[in-house]
Amino acid sequence: MPAVFLGHGNPLNAIRANDWTRAWRELGERLPRPQAVLAISAHWYIPACAVTAMAAPRTIHDFGGFPRELYAARYPAPGDPGLARQVQRLLAPLAVGLDESWGLDHGSWSVLMHLYPEADVPVLQLSIDARATPEQHYELGARLRSLREAGVFVLGSGDVVHNLETYAWGAHESAPYDWALRFEARVRAQLDAGEHGPLIDYPALGADARAAVPTPEHYLPLLYVMGCSLPQERVSYPVTGIDGGSVSMLAVQFG
Repeated sequence: MPAVFLGHGNPLNAIRANDWTRAWRELGERLPRPQAVLAISAHWYIPACAVTAMAAPRTIHDFGGFPRELYAARYPAPGDPGLARQVQRLLAPLAVGLDESWGLDHGSWSVLMHLYPEADVPVLQLSIDARATPEQHYELGARLRSLREAGVFVLGSGDVVHNLETYAWGAHESAPYDWALRFEARVRAQLDAGEHGPLIDYPALGADARAAVPTPEHYLPLLYVMGCSLPQERVSYPVTGIDGGSVSMLAVQFG
């Protein structure tokens, strides 16, 4: 299976038809059908490493102030407790909890509703351990690489650029900020060159990085997907664009 990072953007994308959601649907149609999805979402950022291990994960509406229609949305995909235990073994000796309480947050289900609208592919989530360094997140991704050979779709969900303080809320369009365009272009250039080191040590990239990544949780899923990639593996960008001036919708696909 390919490994993919998706910029998920506004939660309303779960129920919208726009260029980004149409691109997600087309991506789901092009990809080989996976045995399961292992999602690393920006919205399960906790001081622990855990993987969901329930047979039927719940749909979590982890946001506020949106239309009632969004809260009515459900994504009833099954889980896969056996795969959760396999993930636990792959990451050993790191202590990985088998979680029975979380489920699927909107970082996962808002994109999966378009990738696999029938909700017929098992889905797990791996938490992002807030205590770990960027290097450690990348290394965890590398340890998950073998899952791709078993037909597991490793899916990172966040946003390469995610600055809500400068985001243009509402229906009006907003031109991308220069710093957002520069940082996204820098990410693409490093990925095209196969130079992952600067993207792992992203705080060292300067003022554009500080503006684009004011908090780490939306950026870190990219490091897992990068870690899952193979040397010299083809990289492509099936979705592009910046929403509200300061949220990148960039998708990064390896393989």
